[in-house]
Amino acid sequence: MADVDSVSEALKAISVSTDLVEEELKPHLDTVLAGLLEKKKDAAIEIAKSGILPSLAQVLLRKSSLSCQVALVVAEMAREAAVRESCIEAGLVKALVPHLDSNNEEMLLNTGRAIGRICFDNAYQQDQLVQSGVIARLVSIMREYPKNDPLVNVCLLALCNLADMDCAREALADLDVSEVLILQLRRAPDAERRHVILEILGSLGESDALKLQFAESGVPEALSEMIRSLQGGDDPHDFCSMKIASNLIVSLLLGAINKVRMLEDGVTERIKSLLRTDMPPVQFKLLGTLRMMVDGQEEAALMLGGDAVLLARIIEWCEAKDHVGVRGEASRLLAALIRHSRNPEVVRAVAKEGGIQQLISMATSEHVIMQNEALVALAIASALDIESVKDPLRDAELLPELKKILEDPAAAVEVKFSTLGLICTLANCSLTRDELISVNMKESLSKLTDHSSSKLASQASSILNLL
Repeated sequence: MADVDSVSEALKAISVSTDLVEEELKPHLDTVLAGLLEKKKDAAIEIAKSGILPSLAQVLLRKSSLSCQVALVVAEMAREAAVRESCIEAGLVKALVPHLDSNNEEMLLNTGRAIGRICFDNAYQQDQLVQSGVIARLVSIMREYPKNDPLVNVCLLALCNLADMDCAREALADLDVSEVLILQLRRAPDAERRHVILEILGSLGESDALKLQFAESGVPEALSEMIRSLQGGDDPHDFCSMKIASNLIVSLLLGAINKVRMLEDGVTERIKSLLRTDMPPVQFKLLGTLRMMVDGQEEAALMLGGDAVLLARIIEWCEAKDHVGVRGEASRLLAALIRHSRNPEVVRAVAKEGGIQQLISMATSEHVIMQNEALVALAIASALDIESVKDPLRDAELLPELKKILEDPAAAVEVKFSTLGLICTLANCSLTRDELISVNMKESLSKLTDHSSSKLASQASSILNLL
């Protein structure tokens, strides 16, 4: 136990430490450290006021045998936000940074904690740290001591605090940080470690260079493995990890280059295997990921659109009553398979599983984006294989609904234009042209020929001529 008087005496001795040899200084540091570890109220503030901080900086600059102990004292002091500015003014950050090159793991741990606490939420100091080259050293430490969990935690927290900075992202772009993060994600002992790593990946993934690096080095696969390993549990922290990881996979797939790489690496097969999950939020993100995968990728759309088991699962989720998000994403994926494959075999496969009816329901959705996607998909499907489409269209009585859309003054122009695209396809087919005439579609088209949108008016006139 360290009483107030002994701590005061120790502080006085340290403040004139230039006259003390290391053997004499050590017991005084022990006393101060004991006072800090006892968590006495305002202990750190009183220590900072004593004037010993410059002396501590001098010990660190000399790289003496007491440096490790001094770094621990500073780390414990810096738990208190009120002393951090005093630590900076005393030059402690500058004195601590060179010790990140130490080959002593305890020194690295104390130094990392001290720097991290002093510079927490201080943008200027954090920028100075990055400029001093600390990013490369943090990655190097994790690579050198991957099983030292306390030390790895310190480095991860530091990266997490710096990851939003452009200069930090630029520094990391030249390092293979993804390899280190994947290793630690796979060996993460708890949800807290996983969350820190996921947060780092999310922040760094906003950089195009790092996003490409992550895609090429297997980050999405590692995230998929993590999701799979956590499935079936009931821990809310694990559930949160899965949700964040699903978001990250979608984010990493957004680029023309990343998607190609992911396809080549067989990521769609991994994602398909995860679709067995019964957790709606994860289902939602995985469906969204597949939709992003096929966007502009004919090969992917053909592969997924020809998978009868997958189609059956997607269509099952199109009717998910307990999660509107899953229902919407499943319908959008179905439309995307047709839109991006533009293949009659895919149309027939979708129709065989009852998918045309789902697209018809989607075409009358209250969401403009979903309406447009469904109408375009139905127009493409009708043009590619009218035989697969005509009966579901008739059974659902879609033509009167299309007529209502055209006549609705509140309907968005883009929805009306997509509707005209489907009507135009149907008007070009003898099997459905008479049905358009029978619902008096000509009248609705005539009203549009003087629409304020010249593009809409022109399309309506062209279809009128067909009829």
